[in-house]
Amino acid sequence: MLKQRKWNVINKLKVKSEKLKVQELINIILENRGIKTKKEIEQFLSPSLEMVSVDSVGINKNQLKKSLDRIKKAINRKEKIVVFGDYDVDGITGTAILWETLYALGADVSPYIPHRVEEGYGLSVKGVENVKYQMSNIKLIITVDNGIVANDAIDFANKNNIDVIITDHHTIGEKLPEAFSIVHTTSLCGAGVAWILSQNLKSQISNVKKKKDEDEHLDLVALATVADLVPLTGNNRILLKTGLEYLQKTTRIGLKELFKEAQIDPQKIGVYEIGHIIAPRLNAMGRLESAMDSLRLLCTKDKNRAKMLAEKLSKTNRERQLLTQAATLHAMESVKNQKNLKNLLFIVNESYEEGIIGLVAGKLVEQFYRPSIVVSRGEKVSKASARSVSGFNIIEFIREAQDLLINAGGHPMAAGFTIETEKIEKLQEALEKLAEVKVSNDHLTPILKIDCELDLESISKNLYDSLKKLSPFGMGNPEPTFVSKNVNVSDIRFIGREKNHIKFRFLTDQKKTIEAIAFSMADKAREIKIESLINIVYTIDENEWNGETNLQLKIKDFLPLASG
Repeated sequence: MLKQRKWNVINKLKVKSEKLKVQELINIILENRGIKTKKEIEQFLSPSLEMVSVDSVGINKNQLKKSLDRIKKAINRKEKIVVFGDYDVDGITGTAILWETLYALGADVSPYIPHRVEEGYGLSVKGVENVKYQMSNIKLIITVDNGIVANDAIDFANKNNIDVIITDHHTIGEKLPEAFSIVHTTSLCGAGVAWILSQNLKSQISNVKKKKDEDEHLDLVALATVADLVPLTGNNRILLKTGLEYLQKTTRIGLKELFKEAQIDPQKIGVYEIGHIIAPRLNAMGRLESAMDSLRLLCTKDKNRAKMLAEKLSKTNRERQLLTQAATLHAMESVKNQKNLKNLLFIVNESYEEGIIGLVAGKLVEQFYRPSIVVSRGEKVSKASARSVSGFNIIEFIREAQDLLINAGGHPMAAGFTIETEKIEKLQEALEKLAEVKVSNDHLTPILKIDCELDLESISKNLYDSLKKLSPFGMGNPEPTFVSKNVNVSDIRFIGREKNHIKFRFLTDQKKTIEAIAFSMADKAREIKIESLINIVYTIDENEWNGETNLQLKIKDFLPLASG
């Protein structure tokens, strides 16, 4: 089971109510996120799209120019171009961005999303063969959100007189592919890289219709930035903060139908709605069927088709949820049946759908807090997904056993690989042994990061409104989190259908009452009584009830002390 989390207070300064200056607290929070200079603070608090540039994101200008020249040549010569994407939200949105841009510029262009089971991740030899078979006279392939480790596929394309331009953000392998050019940075999501390329294309080709070019496609970039869990700092924060505004008023009828199907108010779409409601629906098609339908939803201009596709995505997502739940329960039982919990969880089963093993691995990390690999065993070839814990680079770890793998790719926190089925046991033995050395106790201790200690008297609407200006919150820019000690419990109630949530009421020294909610923590609070003293870790939120809005703490953890 999940260990007790270690509380790590980043800034040791205790902020007391009588001394609280909101801007000083904001500066503490920003400093905790590595934002210290006056210029950095100004840019964070007042982000502008003009700050995002080729230089700021770290893309090689020579490679970008080479790519732009080749694309313009293809357009002028009416050469067939294929935008080769990926089946997750990042790949789908990035494909839509580049395909729509090229089409508007007059290119002979088609989008292509590989089938997860039949072709696997990214540009593959089979994928190139399928593209050649389906679309004759291909001269140029542009990858989106993939390609940086596709050496064999690009060699195959080169032999068939097809140029390949890579646009990607994944970790570079030992050897760069011999592509025509490479537009790459790890500082953005894949759709962000595609957006940079499309913006530069449009600025260089004068016959494009002008309609706020700088804002076009940012609704899609916002979806990908959240869904792909890139850090919400720097350029990503700017793209997301601006992109959310456009997503909330998007004119894409497919997205509008999806919002309606999911019962989302477009005006209230934020990081949570993207990550937990919209992205799972867009991802579901690529997990179980074909991601082309998700791409069609984003690009269609037919209202009836948009409605049909939105319903299909939601239905497929419900199927995905059931499959994930069943596989997760099975995987967790497999872990619990092990005599000793190893530093690395490695679970193999032939019944697991390839499209959900990453989700299952993520659930194992949540439950047991260990790097986790889940393998969908095939007859001859098997696919695996891995998820990691904070501070442990899972893709580097997996690549230490590269000689046993067909291929591997991904990020420090999430990765995947393909392996010959007969080598699985050997790989498991090698990685479990390696994990005993590489995975430390520190890696296996979940840490709850806390910005600073705060006096409950300091909490006010003014403070809450100031904290909201630091949003959007997510990876790399977590919601400001505080600890308060020796808090007096004036009331405690167990709520929810199964009474597994807690509703607290706290009383400050100045007799101020503050309410709080703690989800799924009832088991931890059975001994707490009225007038008990506890230490609490929390974020500050608003609670709407019966038309009234009041401040409320969202408890992330608590530690019972003594009765009053």
